[in-house]
Amino acid sequence: MLTLRKKIAVALLLALGGAIVHAESTPAAKDIVIVHGALVDGSGWRAVHDILTKDGFHVTIVQEPLTGLAADVDATKRVLDQQNGPVVLVGHSYGGSVITEAGADPKVSALVYVSALQPDVGEASGQLMSKFAAPNDAMRATPDKYFYIPSAKFHETYAADLPAAQAQFLADSEQPLAQQAMAAPISVAAWHSKPSYAILTTEDHVISPQLQRWMYQRAGDKVTEVAASHASFMSQPAAIARVIETAAKHAD
Repeated sequence: MLTLRKKIAVALLLALGGAIVHAESTPAAKDIVIVHGALVDGSGWRAVHDILTKDGFHVTIVQEPLTGLAADVDATKRVLDQQNGPVVLVGHSYGGSVITEAGADPKVSALVYVSALQPDVGEASGQLMSKFAAPNDAMRATPDKYFYIPSAKFHETYAADLPAAQAQFLADSEQPLAQQAMAAPISVAAWHSKPSYAILTTEDHVISPQLQRWMYQRAGDKVTEVAASHASFMSQPAAIARVIETAAKHAD
């Protein structure tokens, strides 16, 4: 039989062990902020939002005006101001440029790039896009200098792995992006000082997979490859959520 002293020691060890296991299983970040990309709004992230929310995270989706980099960064900062932190900041497509700058906020503990641009200081989004041509160059510009994809080309270009009806809805609700947003250089690159994760979409026809690989290797991101179109957040939400949760668990 155990002596009283030994029983107490065993109880303490069990209690401490349980506390350690609990600490390791508890994410370092509970707040997730998602920044959508060009040509769409945040509604397409509903499936990812629902997975993360079910798993206990607090998720907020930024609705950018897409009128200029400064305005989009400001919209993101307003959302970050409402978080308790630490925050995992997620950016898709052009949203990667936005989180690169907005991610300097001290509440942000990790960055996740989803088939996203990842510029360095002094680089503009359009400058990066010119390094490797997109596999399907369907982008056009309006007379007042906003980029868009013609409706007839949207499915094959942006969302080839989505059902036609879903892709058509995205085309019908398309949000053009101001050319000046693509021309604005980044003033700070948060990925230099914060953990960064990247999802490389190998079937992407908007941002070349070769460009994605080049950017993510340069930044030293933890890269996950997904066989998906540019609309991976809709076609493979579970895979996207899994990477975000990994970033949350290992955020500093």
